[in-house]
Amino acid sequence: MDPLARALQAIDALHSADPTTDPTTGTPNELHYAQRMTAWLDRHTPNPSSALQLAIRAQHLKRWEVPRATYPAGKAGYYAWRTGLARRQAEMAVQVCVASGIAEAEAQRVGQLIRKEGLKGKEVDAEAQVLEDVACLVFLEEQLEGFQDGYEEEKVVAILRKTWGKMSERGRGLALTEVRLGERGRELVGLALGDS
Repeated sequence: MDPLARALQAIDALHSADPTTDPTTGTPNELHYAQRMTAWLDRHTPNPSSALQLAIRAQHLKRWEVPRATYPAGKAGYYAWRTGLARRQAEMAVQVCVASGIAEAEAQRVGQLIRKEGLKGKEVDAEAQVLEDVACLVFLEEQLEGFQDGYEEEKVVAILRKTWGKMSERGRGLALTEVRLGERGRELVGLALGDS
């Protein structure tokens, strides 16, 4: 088995330890999420680098171990939680990659991508943008329906506008043409994009 396949297998083994399961598939939640991330990467980018494949697969590595409630409520607490998770997930992914035979420099690149370094500023890292697009596509297809139930319409529309703003033109095109949304999801996206 080559190092990429070994690393992907090791990442999936960690995802498989998630004690919660996806209700539609019975698969551990984080394994299901990782599989959806890879499926969207395949649709988004032909021939992605090994580092991007690994970062996409490991983006939520063992996320269930650090619940949102372990950080303070509010926007500042939310961003601290997300930043802390990204650092933790990147460190674990680098370790898994190196242990699987991935070269140190490539493993560090996986960590950079998971931390989404290079998304801000004049020079946007194209692979970090792909990871962001893919995460947004998975959110729209897999999580929007359940997410919208917990918030007022205005808040969901604002979040959808922010999500749209994070995506590249390629990601937006896929969102409009290939994401399967329910009727309410389509309505909310229409409101966010000013279609109604």
